[in-house]
Amino acid sequence: MHAVRVKYRERQKYICYEGQLTFKSFLECVSKKFEISTLDLKVYEDLNTEVDEDAFAFLVMKPDLGVLEVCLPKDSDFEESVSPSTSHSVASSNSSFLSCSAENEGDSDDTIILQPSPGQRNRDDLTRLARMIEKILREKPGGERILTEYARKKILTDSRRRDMVKILVAHMASEHGTSPSRRVKEDYAKGITALFPYLADPQGTLGYEHYYNPVDGGGFLAWRVKTLQKEASEGQKKRNPQPLTGGPDSGDRTPFSKENRLTTETQCCEAIALMKHTTDEAIIKEKMKQSFIHRQEMVHDPVKSSEIFTTFPRFLDVKGMIVQDFSLMFGDDISAKFLDKWPTHYRQKVLEQTRGLTQTSDLEDLLHNAESTTEELEDGWDSEMSSILLLIHLMPPSPHGRNKRPGKLSARQAIDHLVKFIKTGTSIEGHLDSITESCQPYLLAVGTKRSATHKYFIVIDKHAIPCQSPDSLASFDKLFKAHFVFATSYNRDLANVYHFLQTAVYQIDTATTKVNPRVKEMRARMLH
Repeated sequence: MHAVRVKYRERQKYICYEGQLTFKSFLECVSKKFEISTLDLKVYEDLNTEVDEDAFAFLVMKPDLGVLEVCLPKDSDFEESVSPSTSHSVASSNSSFLSCSAENEGDSDDTIILQPSPGQRNRDDLTRLARMIEKILREKPGGERILTEYARKKILTDSRRRDMVKILVAHMASEHGTSPSRRVKEDYAKGITALFPYLADPQGTLGYEHYYNPVDGGGFLAWRVKTLQKEASEGQKKRNPQPLTGGPDSGDRTPFSKENRLTTETQCCEAIALMKHTTDEAIIKEKMKQSFIHRQEMVHDPVKSSEIFTTFPRFLDVKGMIVQDFSLMFGDDISAKFLDKWPTHYRQKVLEQTRGLTQTSDLEDLLHNAESTTEELEDGWDSEMSSILLLIHLMPPSPHGRNKRPGKLSARQAIDHLVKFIKTGTSIEGHLDSITESCQPYLLAVGTKRSATHKYFIVIDKHAIPCQSPDSLASFDKLFKAHFVFATSYNRDLANVYHFLQTAVYQIDTATTKVNPRVKEMRARMLH
C-alpha cells in the first residue's frame, strides 16, 4: 500500500491507495476527503509549482514526494463546503474503485484505499489463467486435439485428460521446476476449470479439487508432479557424475531459427497433407521450413520418431531437405564449416598425422589415394573420401562392452559402417531388404568402381535418401548432418571420428559433449 500527503487550506490528510493512482482518481479522492464539490482543482508541489496530469504520473512514483497542496481556481464560484452526500457522489464516479474508510471525523487523518472490487479482481484472474492454459495447449503437440474434443463434446475422455495433464505439468516443470509451489498448482487447476467450465466439479467446494486440492495436496496435477519427481530422482541416480549430453540426440536444443513457424497442430497437419501431394519443390521446401519445430519435437519423441518418413516422405525424393533442417537448427555459418574448412585446413593436417602412424597395407592404400588425382586412381576410394576415411585410422574404434579388448574391431571393419559400395545396376531396394539388423546411418555409394562413384545415398531406417551430388565431401557432410536432423546417435565404432568433426570442425556442443581422450589429443594437434 502507498500513501500521498495532501493539504487543503489549513488541513492535511493522507490518501492511501493500492495499484496505480491516476490524476483523475487522485482528484476524486481529494474531493471526497475534503468535501469539495468540484474536480476543477489546482495541484501544487512543495516548491509552489503547479502539477498537471503528465507531471503527476512521474511525481507519484518518487519515494521522497512531499506534501501536495490543492486549491480552487481563483475565479471559482463554488461554495467552500458541501454536504458529505454530494461529495460522495463526485468521488464515486470511478466505479472500479471502492472507498474502504470510515466516515470522516472532522480533520482526522483517515484514509481512502483505492483497489479493484473483489468480484472484478477474481473474474480478471480467472480470465488470465484460462488464457494461459489455452496458450499452452495450442503451442504443444496434442493440445489442439484436447481443445477440439472439449468444444465438440463438452467433456474429455480419460486419455485426453491424461494428455492434458501431462502437457500442463511438463510446462509447469519447465517454468517453475519439478517442485512447483502450492499456488502454482492451484493456478493451473483454476485455469483448467475456467477454460473448460464443464470439467468443474459442481459438488466440490472449489470446483477444481480433482485437478489440485489445496487442502490435502491431491489431484491429477499433483500426482503427475510426483511422477516427474520420481523419474527425476531415479534418473539422477543413474546419471553419469559428469552429465555431458551434447550431440545429435540431445533433446534440449534451442533452434537457431524459429521464424515463420507453424504454431498449431492443425496448421502442421495441413502443411503435411499439402507436401505429400504437391510436386512444386518450392512449396515443399517452404512448408518443410515452416514445420521444422514440429518435426524436431517428433524425432525426439520415442514413439513418433519411427514415423518420421511416413509423415514427411519428401525427405526421400526432394534433395536438400536435410541440409535445410540442419541450417534451421544451427544457422548457415555452422552448416558451411565442414565444406569450407576441410579442403583448406583439416585435409592436409590429416595427411600429416597419418604419415606418422605404423603403416599397414590398408592405410598405405588410403594415403596413396588421398594424395592422388582422379586420373591416377586405379582402385579404391577417390581422393576426398580416402582423406575422410583416414580419420578412422587416426581415431580407431574405442573398446566397448564388458570385455573391452583393444583391437576388437579394426579400422578396416569400421570403415564399412561409414560407407558401403554397390555397382551400378544393383537394386537399391534389394540392398535395403538385405539389412537384417538395426544400424546407424551410413553412405551407400553407387558406381562402376569405388573411385568412379556417380551417386550417393544416405541409408537410415531401411530408407535411402538421395544426396544432391556425387561429390564425396558434400555427401559425407550430409551424412553427418542427418544424425542431428533425425536425432540419431552415432555408430559407437565411429563415435571418435564423429565427435572430432562435431567439436573441432562444426564446433557444436563443444563444452557439453563427452569425448574420448584420443579425440581431445587430435583436436590439440590439429587446432594449433
